[in-house]
Amino acid sequence: MKSSVCRLGLSAMAVLALAACTTPSPLPAPSPPPRPAADGPAPSPAPRPTPAPAPSPPSVPPAPPVKPPEPPARPPAPAVTAAEVRAVALRVLPPQIADRKGWAEDIAVSFAALGIPAQAHKVCALAAVIEQESTWQADPPVPNLGRLAQQELEKKRERLGIPKLVFDLALDKQSRTGQTYRQRLQRLRTEQELSRLFEDMSDEIPFAGRLLEGRNPVRTGGSTQVSISFAAEQMRQRAYPWQPAGSAREEVFKRRGGVYFGAAMLLDYPVSYNRMLYRFADYNAGRYSSRNAAVQTLLSQLTGQSLVPDGDLLRYNRELAQPPASHPSEAWRALEALQFLGLGSKQVAQDLMLEKQHEFEQTATYLKLYELAQRKGLSPERERLPDIQLNSPKITRKLTTAWFAERCEARYRACLARESGRAP
Repeated sequence: MKSSVCRLGLSAMAVLALAACTTPSPLPAPSPPPRPAADGPAPSPAPRPTPAPAPSPPSVPPAPPVKPPEPPARPPAPAVTAAEVRAVALRVLPPQIADRKGWAEDIAVSFAALGIPAQAHKVCALAAVIEQESTWQADPPVPNLGRLAQQELEKKRERLGIPKLVFDLALDKQSRTGQTYRQRLQRLRTEQELSRLFEDMSDEIPFAGRLLEGRNPVRTGGSTQVSISFAAEQMRQRAYPWQPAGSAREEVFKRRGGVYFGAAMLLDYPVSYNRMLYRFADYNAGRYSSRNAAVQTLLSQLTGQSLVPDGDLLRYNRELAQPPASHPSEAWRALEALQFLGLGSKQVAQDLMLEKQHEFEQTATYLKLYELAQRKGLSPERERLPDIQLNSPKITRKLTTAWFAERCEARYRACLARESGRAP
């Protein structure tokens, strides 16, 4: 009944009824007019009371926007057990290697510690690197290592202006092993021996600090030839699965350390690659070098500038990235020619500083670059082998990162064939 009165609103009483519809409690009913006397004139009707104004409805805050339902939480990855990895390794590792069970055990412990799944293609990828770098030797011998080390020291002596007589007297000094430094140089077989020799020279020869430039020149080592600086950083960030017998440098030259640090360097980071080939290239040239080489190639296509696809979008000083605004790289200059894709130089500089991380693929610079390529009708690659010439005193012929990656790929496929029982 109240709702129908509120819809009509045809008289003063309807106004009162409307007020009643909008107030929390009903208004009191008006007093009826007095009855006229029987023998007198009818009195004027009393004025009707003015209805009370309707109170304003209470303010109601606007409803919050409806959020889309949250995606279901991704279930946690199942824990990797050493037993699962060991079973896979014993199926796919080459049957002829010495102490095959020992290698399988070190791979199993490393994968379990790093959370790398017990999958044949993962084990085979690491096996390919070990086979390529050391032919399954924890501290592989290097041909003519003593002669190569002496030649390098002699070059540095001449460059620093150290008199040859002083240098020869230092080499003839007895070291802590009982041999002279010259004798130890001549008998060098492995990089571990060379590393220990340089450590002793730094401690005992006055000018060795200048000669060795303040640091041990042996930068890689072990069965996977992994970077010693990477190994040290890994030990700072993650729990090492064994009780270390010394520094990261010393652990690299042990079989277990070479396997663990090599597995971390090769497999313990996310990629968008569609082939293991590009992980092998990254192992040789640095993480995400294959992705960044594709970016460099695309920048060359869009600008007409010549960029070497070496996988570095920034300049580096002893592994430290330099700000592109003050140390412009080829990639920075190409992006400058594209007017920084309309993003501004500050935004692009921030994005480029992520070039060694997976998150670079989500930056505005990366996304805008590939959007521009699509608008121009290009079909750009997302990964390509970096074009890098390998240089080292140990290398006696022309080798490249592509050569290394393709050699590892061939070993990888031979390993997978052992799992499936097919000929490689």
